[in-house]
Amino acid sequence: MGIKIVLLVLFFAVMVAVGVYSRKHATSVDGFVLGGRSVGPWLTAFAYGTSYFSAVVFVGYAGQFGWKYGLASTWIGLGNAIIGSLLAWVVLGRRTKVMTQHLNVKTMPDFFGERYGSKALKITASAIVFIFLVPYTASVYNGLSRLFGMAFNIPYTYCVLGMAAFTAVYVILGGYMATAINDFIQGIIMLGGIIGVIGAVLSGQGGFIQAIRKMAEIPSDVPVTMGQPGAFTSFFGPDPLNLLGVVILTSLGTWGLPQMIGKFYAIKDEKAINTGTVISTLFAVVISGGCYFLGGFGRLFDNASIYDETGNVVFDSIVPYMLSTLPDILIGIVIVLVLSASMSTLASLVLTSSSTLTLDFLKDNVMKNMSEKKQVRTMQVLIVFFIVLSVAIALDPPTFIAQLMGISWGALAGAFLAPFLYGLYWKRVSKAAVWASFAAGVGITVSNMFIGYIASPINAGAIAMIAGLIIVPIVSALSPKPDTGKVDQIFECYDEKVVITKKRSLEAK
Repeated sequence: MGIKIVLLVLFFAVMVAVGVYSRKHATSVDGFVLGGRSVGPWLTAFAYGTSYFSAVVFVGYAGQFGWKYGLASTWIGLGNAIIGSLLAWVVLGRRTKVMTQHLNVKTMPDFFGERYGSKALKITASAIVFIFLVPYTASVYNGLSRLFGMAFNIPYTYCVLGMAAFTAVYVILGGYMATAINDFIQGIIMLGGIIGVIGAVLSGQGGFIQAIRKMAEIPSDVPVTMGQPGAFTSFFGPDPLNLLGVVILTSLGTWGLPQMIGKFYAIKDEKAINTGTVISTLFAVVISGGCYFLGGFGRLFDNASIYDETGNVVFDSIVPYMLSTLPDILIGIVIVLVLSASMSTLASLVLTSSSTLTLDFLKDNVMKNMSEKKQVRTMQVLIVFFIVLSVAIALDPPTFIAQLMGISWGALAGAFLAPFLYGLYWKRVSKAAVWASFAAGVGITVSNMFIGYIASPINAGAIAMIAGLIIVPIVSALSPKPDTGKVDQIFECYDEKVVITKKRSLEAK
């Protein structure tokens, strides 16, 4: 217990120290929200990766999908690395940086408002962000607190409240720069920790080959496999179609999540994007691939403690039970590992939500003529409000961690992915198409919560994203063209000759 507490105290001390150090960067709105748009590739890549992977992945997703699909769940991690990191940086990175700086926007709703010339779109997008980031944050608290309960025997409620208080202090002190520096430190911990934990868990099963042999002997409980052994070690697992749905949601979903896309707003320059692409992809391969690979061996830890009173598997308990047999020093490392992943995600979520509500909804709509200082103070107050709201859900979660995250990702990515992606590349996108995407993304996810016409929130989220990618071009083709002159001005930012001419003109003046 002493080792675990020492590691924890050291972790908290470093995080607070970074927050205090970063206060000088958080005095202006641009500094508080985007770190002054001067964050380098290493900090940005680690901020992207650590915001991507949290206790939701390590505890909820790795446990649930490792149990369902066996070693084939590793495909989810590889999909995260290739689609969610590599392609996201290649396809979105440069264009997002250039256009958002050209439009002088700080948030995703702000982008929709300026790109499509609609204040109503901006306000609606800010409401969607605020509402659907709450269940995501609650799911992070949930998974993190279960690991704390396993390691320290602390009641779940106290864990949630403690983490909420720490998150508030951490983000309010230093804003985006504090989260970026801390994300780098936390990312290093995550890389070392996941490798050590996988080695220790497999060693406890007699090594990698022996663990594979044991997994191959377990009969599948998926009807289509007719109970035959070997399904959990097969190439695509016992249920390839649903596995594909998880890959799509967890990988393509990052393309439409405001807390992820915001990292491209803040990066220093276009050259830094190339370096960040490589770093982010390698980070995702190790962390996400490692998490799902570890979860794929969950069936080897079948125990009464992972079942509820009715005999159903509690997926959120699988990974904590797997880790409970490790030595104290490794459990301490695991706690710091998951804490690192979760704190970075929580910081990103609360900062995104508070900045969106302040800059896109309250400013110029509810509170007129807000000064720079007042905007920062308002964001800090809203951080507390957002945390309290998410804690209320975390203390009485309506469903499993993975489903909570599926609802959030499905609604946000389903609504935003298509109009954001097409808006960076295609001049013809219309306001009507953006409204249609918002309605489809939120409509499919929310209606499925109540009616349940799609098997799970995970699949509903994947369908919502694909629907948006189909709806936006169709509605754009059928609706009136946007103002050609205004759109051409927006897309001038990609024309290097125009940019150089304007720069020289400004320098001459």
